[in-house]
Amino acid sequence: MSYSGYWGKCLEFLKKNQIEVGSLVKVRTDSTYSGILMPRYEHSDDRHIVLKLKNGYNIGLEIEKISQIEIESQPSIEKESTIQPQTDPKLPKILLISTGGTIASRIDYRTGGVTPALTAAELNASVPELSKIANIDTEVLFSEYSENLLPEHWIKIAEKLDLYSRSEYKGIIVAHGTDTMHYTSAALSFSLAGFPKPVALVGSQRSSDRPSSDAAQNLISATKFLVKTDTSGFFVVMHNSASDDEVACHWGTRVRKNHTSKRNAFQTVGGTPAFIVKKEDIEKNPSFNSPQRAYLPKINFNDRVLLIKYYPGLDPAVVGNAMSLGYRAIIFEGTGLGHVGKVMYESIEHAKRKGLFVGMASQCIDGTVRMTVYDSGRDLLNLGVIPLGNMIPEIALVKAMWALGNTKDVNEMEKIMKENVAFEFSD
Repeated sequence: MSYSGYWGKCLEFLKKNQIEVGSLVKVRTDSTYSGILMPRYEHSDDRHIVLKLKNGYNIGLEIEKISQIEIESQPSIEKESTIQPQTDPKLPKILLISTGGTIASRIDYRTGGVTPALTAAELNASVPELSKIANIDTEVLFSEYSENLLPEHWIKIAEKLDLYSRSEYKGIIVAHGTDTMHYTSAALSFSLAGFPKPVALVGSQRSSDRPSSDAAQNLISATKFLVKTDTSGFFVVMHNSASDDEVACHWGTRVRKNHTSKRNAFQTVGGTPAFIVKKEDIEKNPSFNSPQRAYLPKINFNDRVLLIKYYPGLDPAVVGNAMSLGYRAIIFEGTGLGHVGKVMYESIEHAKRKGLFVGMASQCIDGTVRMTVYDSGRDLLNLGVIPLGNMIPEIALVKAMWALGNTKDVNEMEKIMKENVAFEFSD
């Protein structure tokens, strides 16, 4: 019998009642609950059991308050069958590449949480509506939470996409965790600038075992977007509101995750989304124009870039420490129009003498860096700090990694950082 995560008093209780994980049980305490006994996190206490109720949510029950527990049905082990949708020659082809994240998650029987475990084929099969919009091919690149992704993962995704740049696919979906999705969208936007097909990075704020999951709607909307629009480039496709009525397609270098858990956590900074998917209609932002440039992939990154958020009391020694660790570029997330305290000036001047690139973004959510308004900004300009306009700090970090990976000359890097490569600067 399976008792995953249960120990001590809970384990004795379950064995005494001959109940294992996966059993459908009815439990009486001060109220009556019916649900499936779930596994527990492996470091949890030994006083509670967890049920998944019919509404999809979990509840913890203290065993000492349980007056009666009955088994309604035992867990059944059935081999999952994935029925591949029939190909319709009239429909366009879409490639779905899975990298992991909540959109590709299910219950982890070791921890009791959600873990990246679904294959891309299972994703496709779990949303049958997709087969009515396009013929979906699937491929698993890796299966990781996005907080575990590193620049080397960006390279693997970019290299995979580059293989399909001249393929017959109308567009490509990249299933991705939401926590660092805007970092990846920026990395792909720079390294594959001019990519001739639309690519939609799609995630989910709520796992698919929850009634409020946004996974299916995001995937369906992304597929419609790829099929029905004549555009190219990289987009983050996520809910635009708390309901299922709108899904936004954010330009890949102008998007940020601004809420921890809301379904519409992603927002376009400094403007509105490039496209909005509304059921069968797709609305294009009139001011949005995809940059026209030749496709010349430069798939290389150097992670020796440090993003420093300035705050009162920041020790200027952090700059010297960064140099001793081999960092070659620093992006400051400055206050207001792009300022740091004068306590930092000497260390910045030293970094510039050592040949480091030093750029300035703003920690304000919206607006642009303007370092000519106040004397403090002008002082920083005189030290060689490069203003980065309204580029989002995280995007500036990724762009600097990309620029540093493609040149060793600080003057050339400065030129690259000032160029509007993939709409990272907006009006």
